[in-house]
Amino acid sequence: MQPDNTTDLFLQAADRALRTLFSRPQSAQPRPVHTQPETDRSDGNGLEPIAPLSPEEAKLSAALMRVNHVGEVCAQALYSAQALATPTASLRAHYLQAGAEETDHLAWTAARLEELHARPSILNPLWYAGAFGLGLLAGRLGDGLSLGFVVETEQQVGAHLKSHLERLSPNDTASRAIVQRMFEDETRHAESAQAAGAVTLPAPAKHLMRAAARVMTGLAHYI
Repeated sequence: MQPDNTTDLFLQAADRALRTLFSRPQSAQPRPVHTQPETDRSDGNGLEPIAPLSPEEAKLSAALMRVNHVGEVCAQALYSAQALATPTASLRAHYLQAGAEETDHLAWTAARLEELHARPSILNPLWYAGAFGLGLLAGRLGDGLSLGFVVETEQQVGAHLKSHLERLSPNDTASRAIVQRMFEDETRHAESAQAAGAVTLPAPAKHLMRAAARVMTGLAHYI
């Protein structure tokens, strides 16, 4: 049962922020993997083993996974803030559950960055603070608009993930498996928010969100 006491909710939000930014995330679900190579020689000798990543492929994978990791940092902040802002206990539980599921993505992307010998974005505290503020604002606008914010956010994230699947090397099956699973989960989160009573955001709000996302992903690609 989730606490209704405001002080407890603030303390929980602070704890989630500290764990997101400064501790090693732990996933509840096993990390997705490809069970078979993705290429086929079609010469009667069966499936061709996946080649090691070239330096250029590894660099691109690291940049894209850093962007995805930033997205998961922001997801933690958004859901935490919206859970704090809503007066509806059932919706608070909905946001906290979605945030818990996003923790899996956070852990998977962090682990993949380590494997690629790459670091997370050094601006993660800034991204978290900004996303938390947006989540609080969305939550204060009412449950319908707050859920609409979730729908738009998850749809934009899904579009980014789909583009990453197109850009990642076929040889990087480890990253591709993670991104594919994330795409499926984000699509489900958007559908769940829509079913819960989301109100469509006005067009200017959507455009602002896309502009902010472009700035964030552009910086996170490198730093």
